Amino acid sequence: MEKNYTLIVPQILTKQRIDKYIANFIENASRTKVQKAIDLGYVTVNGDLVKSNYLVKPEDEIEIELEYPDKQDVVPEDIPLDIVFEDEYLMIINKPAGMVVHPAYKNYSGTLVNAVMFYALKKNDSLSSLNGFERAGIVHRLDKDTSGLIVVAKDELTHRKLSAQFFHHTIKREYNAIVWGRLKKKKGEISNKLGRDKRDRKKVAVLKEDDTAGKIAITNYEVLEEYDFLSLLKLNLKTGRTHQIRVHLASLGHPVFGDETYGGREPHSVTLTSNIKARIKNLLELMPRQALHARLLGFVHPMTNEEMLFESELPADMKDLLLKL
Repeated sequence: MEKNYTLIVPQILTKQRIDKYIANFIENASRTKVQKAIDLGYVTVNGDLVKSNYLVKPEDEIEIELEYPDKQDVVPEDIPLDIVFEDEYLMIINKPAGMVVHPAYKNYSGTLVNAVMFYALKKNDSLSSLNGFERAGIVHRLDKDTSGLIVVAKDELTHRKLSAQFFHHTIKREYNAIVWGRLKKKKGEISNKLGRDKRDRKKVAVLKEDDTAGKIAITNYEVLEEYDFLSLLKLNLKTGRTHQIRVHLASLGHPVFGDETYGGREPHSVTLTSNIKARIKNLLELMPRQALHARLLGFVHPMTNEEMLFESELPADMKDLLLKL
């Protein structure tokens, strides 16, 4: 459930951070929830995005959008899971494209959380509740239309230790993407600041270096194969920002093929003839989502300290696309 609020700051005498100010005025809005909403671009002051440490001033008009998932809406569902590995502490799941990771506004059913809740209930097993019931076991995310490997924690200690590895960027993550065009540099690093697009808060954009709202994002890439007007890439993440790979590749002029949000359903770096147009149309029908797959996931097991490394082959739709190419 989504709720919208508007607050007009009165003639206050003391300086207050905006996250604390909002939390004091809205029932059941913790500072953590408010800070997350601010980070996601769901809070504006006088029409502008701000950071959590913004100090409110008299007559500031604050617009807030908060999500309140209802516990009864998040129920176990018998959805097949492709479990690559499982022990008493965690699971590695190969997530299909089209599956949302956790329940949120408009997506309370058919998510990975609904599926793992049913699986755990059937086994009389547990899931970490560190991030709340609506994100049971979820340590990190993949976009709905990105396929590949994701780790699920069964208890809070495992969850905390895995989260620490993500925070310190010691997790090994490798992706495959099929992108538009041929890159001039066949291997390189993309490094810049990413943050919410000021024109569309549902999107992420490359920001100026001096923009305090942005966070540094670093992606390493390597061209594996080149085709007439598409390329297959290997990508490694040094950071894990929202939509990082998709935005980084789009910023180079080589968006992920099929990515509707960041220009991947329009031709890039290709001379359009009638034959090429027909071919592109057929390929886009074959790939209704972004051609992005989380192929490899590696970390130190939180309890055994063993080096763990898991791989997932390309899903059928990306294999078919490469075969057509």
